[in-house]
Amino acid sequence: MASRTPVGVIGVGLMGEVYARRLVAAGFTVIGYDVDPAKNERLAQFGARAGTLGEIAHDCDPIVVAVFNTEQVEDVVEHTLIPAAAGKIILVTSTCDPDRIAALGARVGDTLRFLETPVSGTSEQVRQGDGVGLIGGEQKIAADAAPVLDALFAKSFRIGKVGDGGRAKLAVNLILGLNRLALAEGLVFAARLGLDPAAFLDVARRSAAASQVMDTKGPKMIGGDFAPEGRVRQTLKDTKLMLDQARKAGQQLPLLQIHADVLESCVRHGDGERDNSIVIEEIRRRVL
Repeated sequence: MASRTPVGVIGVGLMGEVYARRLVAAGFTVIGYDVDPAKNERLAQFGARAGTLGEIAHDCDPIVVAVFNTEQVEDVVEHTLIPAAAGKIILVTSTCDPDRIAALGARVGDTLRFLETPVSGTSEQVRQGDGVGLIGGEQKIAADAAPVLDALFAKSFRIGKVGDGGRAKLAVNLILGLNRLALAEGLVFAARLGLDPAAFLDVARRSAAASQVMDTKGPKMIGGDFAPEGRVRQTLKDTKLMLDQARKAGQQLPLLQIHADVLESCVRHGDGERDNSIVIEEIRRRVL
């Protein structure tokens, strides 16, 4: 049974809207807020409603934070949720700098019940119930937030302390991004060799090279459907976080450097707001 207390969602972009929809479908009352008025207007279409940041901080528990980056998370948590949301559970779903999120959690831990909850999966996968929550924070808080976490994610794993959820997310996304780039390169290569890309994708899905990304991104690449489920600019932001963490750890990531170069070129070509499967267009542009 859903809680009678409304759940807040701060940030109603691709993923935030999906979170709000899943919460409404699970029976929760949802109050959302975004800086974009058009996104707030969409909330009523599926049974949520728009509210102010102050209203969410005062009336909602838990509060889901689904903003773009670390800076925005810090701003929302420290300048909006403290002290109005004192004692409430805060679920930070954004992919952030894990060191800064760990420091934020330490700073606000005496005031807020802070939990880091990034998700593995595109907005479409989360919408369909295939998202995997990567939880960083205290077990007691995670247990108390379980009804909301279960509504958001088909399954979740408590990774460890605050910061560890983001570390796991970055490592997972590193592998995922390289799989996506390898698929794009393989499809372009097959086409240049004279193979039909759709027929080749069908074979690849049944081969030793098979990966989930072939199902989620392969049809988009072949069909030229780059409606965003995971935007290029978001993927590039996460990739830069990975490279920064690798530098701190003294680790070279040569393949990820190539991925970052491809994403940056996509942005230069005006594709920052499009789906990250559009990397295939950059591969096509790289000819001898």
